[in-house]
Formats: sequence, structure tokens, C-alpha cells
Amino acid sequence: MKARVHRTTQCITPPARGICGLTLMVWATVILASPGCNREPDFQDVPPAAELFAQGQKLLEGRKILGVYKWVRYEKAIETFQAIIDNYPYSDYEIEAQLQIADAYFDDAKYDEALSYYRDFADLHPQNPKVPYTILRSALCHYNQIKSIDRDQTSTREALKYLEILSTRYPYDPETRDGEIILQQLRTRLADNMMEIGDFYLVRTQFQSAANRFRSVINEYPGLGLDSEALYKLAVCYEHMKRTDEALRLYHVVLENFSDSPYAERADERISRAE
Repeated sequence: MKARVHRTTQCITPPARGICGLTLMVWATVILASPGCNREPDFQDVPPAAELFAQGQKLLEGRKILGVYKWVRYEKAIETFQAIIDNYPYSDYEIEAQLQIADAYFDDAKYDEALSYYRDFADLHPQNPKVPYTILRSALCHYNQIKSIDRDQTSTREALKYLEILSTRYPYDPETRDGEIILQQLRTRLADNMMEIGDFYLVRTQFQSAANRFRSVINEYPGLGLDSEALYKLAVCYEHMKRTDEALRLYHVVLENFSDSPYAERADERISRAE
């Protein structure tokens, strides 16, 4: 079945009164000759949904330039899939078109637009089996905008949020297994960022601020390979803050539980110095 798009024709309005007779006669002739006022509405056929979907996919395949570079007309593909949504809102292709638009924006590195479509899909079709895919892709939209470790990590936290939702709601889906690898990377990244901030304050002898960061690493990101370093540096902060007993206790923890760590030897030196 083909949808039909309605295109109207605007009637010509004659000029204001007070124009000379010859001009009026000319305008009368134009009006009588113009078919616009009495013609039937003009319709233009829209291809079937299946045909539009195939066209959109073909556009996304792109074509090779010089046999090396792939050129894809993302905007044209998106326009084609949008035509399905506009003209066939109740067809099976309409749901798939939403995902194709989101993926097209994602592949075109327009992550904010892609994120909007992925989120809308999950909200509008919560029971659809593709929802885990859209949640993983939402995380990747943020992941692909992560800045260097010494800069703001908002995108890292947003990506982590989506991956945690994926893991909690869909623990057995394939997308969750893929997401867990990224989730571990992001947790390590946030821990590294926290350690770097702690080092920043430690060098500047702002021991309380440094201690807060090292303690956060221990409490929020355990088991990522940073425990011995964070414990040792927290102990150093306590030592400078005259909290000697707490510092010595942490040095002993490092020495006893992380004997293979380079920080164990430093902890032993600190203990010997305090005795």
C-alpha cells in the first residue's frame, strides 16, 4: 500500500483596486487561465515502507572513494527512514527505522542526536528485545566523548550509569557481557582520575583534601590494582595531619596485605622511622 502526500496549490490574488483598466483586463485573463483555484489537490506517491527501508539501508552501505575511503550520505539515509516514521507510523518498519536513525547518527559521530533516539526508543518500547542494545549504545555515546584523564569526567560517569542500568536490568543479555568489559575500564578510569586529584593536593600539602580522594578510591573502587597505593598515600596524609596511630595502622596493612607492591617497602621504611 502506498501512502499519498497532499500538495496544495495556492490561488493567485488579484491586485488592489484602483489599477488602470488594461491592467485589470490582464489580471482577469490570468485568473481565468490559472487552473489553481479549481483544480483537484495534487498527490505524490510515497514508496512502500519496505522499499523506503531498503533505500535507507543501501544509503548506509555507502560507497568507496578511490577504493579506500567510505562515503556515506547519513543525512539522506536519516531522511529516508524518517519518511517511514512519518508515513507508516503503525508498520513494523517504523520501529526499525527509529533504530536505524539512531545508528546513523552514532556512526556519523553525532552522539547527542543518537543518544536522544536511543533513549526515546527505550522509553517508547520498553518490552522490545532491542532495548538492551539501545542502553549499551547510550553508554557508548557518552564513552566516545570522554576527555583525557586530567579533565572533567562527566561523560565517564554518565557512561558508567548506563552500563550499571544494563547490568542490573538485563544481567543475562549479550550486550551486558560486552558492557561489563567497558564498565571495568570506566571504573578504573575514574579511580585513576581520583588518584590524580589526590596527588595534586598531596604535592601542595593540602593533606585533608588529598586524604578525602585517596579514601574515596579505597571505598568506591576497590580491587582495581590501586589499593596499596591509595592506602599508603592516605597513611602519609594522616602522618602529616598528626594522626600517627592511624597512619601506622595503614602502613602495616600495606606491608602485610600487599607485600609484592612497591609501596610495601616504603611503608616499612615509614614504620621503622616512627619507632
